[in-house]
Amino acid sequence: MSGNQGMEQLIPLVNKLQDAFSSLGVSLNLDLPQIAVVGGQSAGKSSVLENFVGRDFLPRGSGIVTRRPLVLQLIFSPNGEWAEFLHQKNKKYSDFDAVRKEIEDETDRMTGHTKNVSNAPINLRVYSPHVLNLTLVDLPGMTKVPVGDQPPDIEHQIRSMILEFVKNENCLILAVSPANADLANSDALKMAKEVDPQGLRTIGVITKLDLMDEGTDAREILENKLLPLRRGYIGVVNRSQKDIEGRKDIRAALAAERQFFLSHSAYRHMADRMGTSWLQKTLNQQLTNHIRDTLPKLRSRLQSQMLSMEKEVEEYKNFRPDDPSRKTKAMLQLVQMAGVDFEKQIEGGGGENVNVRELSSGAKINRIFVERFPFELVKMEFDEKELRKEISYAIKNIHGIRSGLFTPDMAFEIIVKKQISKLKEPSLKCVDMVVNELMTVVHFMTAKMNNYPVLKEETERIITTHVREREQRAKDQLLLFVDIQLAYMNTNHEDFIGFANAQHKSSHESKAKLGNQVIRKGNLSLSHGGFLKSSRDFWFVLTTENISWYADDQERDKKYMLPLDGLRIKDMESGFMSKKPMFALFNSNGRNVYKDYRQLELTCESQDDVESWKASFLRAGVYPDRSKEEDKSEDKKDNDLPSMDPELERQVETIRNLVESYMNIVNKTFRDVVPKTVMHLVVNNTKEFISQELLAHLYSAGDQSQLMEESAEESQRREEMLRIYHATKDALGIIGEVSAHTITTPTPPPVKDDWVPPPGPPSPGIRPGMRTAAAPPPPGNRAPAPRVRVFRRR
Repeated sequence: MSGNQGMEQLIPLVNKLQDAFSSLGVSLNLDLPQIAVVGGQSAGKSSVLENFVGRDFLPRGSGIVTRRPLVLQLIFSPNGEWAEFLHQKNKKYSDFDAVRKEIEDETDRMTGHTKNVSNAPINLRVYSPHVLNLTLVDLPGMTKVPVGDQPPDIEHQIRSMILEFVKNENCLILAVSPANADLANSDALKMAKEVDPQGLRTIGVITKLDLMDEGTDAREILENKLLPLRRGYIGVVNRSQKDIEGRKDIRAALAAERQFFLSHSAYRHMADRMGTSWLQKTLNQQLTNHIRDTLPKLRSRLQSQMLSMEKEVEEYKNFRPDDPSRKTKAMLQLVQMAGVDFEKQIEGGGGENVNVRELSSGAKINRIFVERFPFELVKMEFDEKELRKEISYAIKNIHGIRSGLFTPDMAFEIIVKKQISKLKEPSLKCVDMVVNELMTVVHFMTAKMNNYPVLKEETERIITTHVREREQRAKDQLLLFVDIQLAYMNTNHEDFIGFANAQHKSSHESKAKLGNQVIRKGNLSLSHGGFLKSSRDFWFVLTTENISWYADDQERDKKYMLPLDGLRIKDMESGFMSKKPMFALFNSNGRNVYKDYRQLELTCESQDDVESWKASFLRAGVYPDRSKEEDKSEDKKDNDLPSMDPELERQVETIRNLVESYMNIVNKTFRDVVPKTVMHLVVNNTKEFISQELLAHLYSAGDQSQLMEESAEESQRREEMLRIYHATKDALGIIGEVSAHTITTPTPPPVKDDWVPPPGPPSPGIRPGMRTAAAPPPPGNRAPAPRVRVFRRR
């Protein structure tokens, strides 16, 4: 299949584009236009199609030969040349005479051995290294009068069949008309005019120029002066039936056609724009124009793809995998980024990358210091009933068999030391909570090392080891601080009330209030008790005196206001229908807290919110539930309780006030010292270690090449990304090359094509476009000159 030179020149360009897009894993959909051949019976349509393809494979004969649409798909294949029919899967034809025979047999199978037509297409695929991916359509010839056993509406059937193909905007129309027929009555031109009024996709083809009457020619038609088309007309000379039967090949036929135009006086001056070769060139140029029109969209898509990949390949696009310094550069860069990420997570900062969906680790650590740790301290505070009992035991045991007249200061020291020892647990728990948050930061900052699993594992090991060392150092320091507090009771502290003031202080003296200040606002779900708990969201406002809830955050529709006096807080298990964390408010005296409910059950979105609300209630004076400890105390035998005579009660009250005053000083000191100790010994020290010493520890850990060894998956992903990136650049270069090595022919200007066939039949023997040798040509774009009589050859 080598008769179309122009197509063979297009193939390498399209193949380059195809290969570039295949390497990207993207299909190149050029959507090349269909080429449909339209014309009357025996106008030479099949011959025109065969000449374009360069192979003999279509049935020939007189009358209506093409009775079913033939959809010919040309498919580029470098592996040889063969044909396949859609109705015969997995059967290949290498003999094109057999292809012609199968077309005839398949036509007869549908229409029988009659002149009837069918709109069921025959799908033929031709694979060849000499073609583009293109679709050609050979259609039955148009007729007006039924012949033989054809149905009366044969004209309508064929017309509808042809319109189904040519009305597609992506279809080039070859309107084939014989030169020895009246062009004004050409059904092909009429139909092309109907579906393509602008004439942008219609090319006129004039056949049988060698069969015109002697002394006549089609010069005015081919010069586009008579019934002009926007893309003009091209004359061709097909092989005769005698040539076909004599096995005259296409190459010889093309040479004879060329000789005909060069030797004919009427066509000699335009021989270079006539013939099958020019028709091929014209169609190939239309394909080139279509490809070039498609390139801007392809270029835009590739450029967008490159921009989207820039960020992903940023860390290694400037050096290739075989760069010997690549691993060292990558390790330095990753360690630096890890230090920056750690500091940003702890210290915070502004900019566009601020997380607006969750708290950073630094903010969570601050919450631990401000809310969680003070709450844990309060949980360790003494219970009033248990404290008084312990003080009375201490006083009685110190006096022994004697009845004491004075308050023993030893009892104060014993009780205070016991209370101070309880501070070890919340202090150590504060360290644990901060360390857990730091480990979250470590995992976050090493996530960018996923490409290098050995480096990530070693980095996490080194940092974790250091954090654990600093954790133990901080715990030892806090335990030492507790021991320091136990070593000496500073009763001369300026905030300590002393024995004299403690004796005059009332045990029921209420704390001075600072007014009804707002402590916290936020959304909570109010649950109603029962097996299947239902809940509803409200806007809650907590103050130092009460808690109120509203319909929304506008705080206009107040639903209820609950005083805080006598309230306690406790944890709750999640309900059957909800897994969200809960807590509850209840009255310590057992009364209903809200309407008919013993407790007010509140639901939060997360456990962190629960802890934060509990800390806020603590600031408002609502303390955690100690009912379990109280129940255990009440279970003890009554004979264990000391007798409370007035003198002993006075001494207990004095010691109790002294303990409360001194523990307020100690708790205040711990709330200040513990966060500072944890920050200095753990957080800040770890930050300095990562920025200053981590790289040195990594170098001393082993061979850098082993540290920077990539996992198979990451190596494959990186290589694939780099390949796609460079393939995209190559594809853009090929698009530029195609643009540089091809040209676009401009669309011809519109012509005066509002011609309409004259009413009534033309005079016998006269055909527009035919003229005698002596007749002067009419002016362009005007009606033809008055007809003169010409004579046919006998």
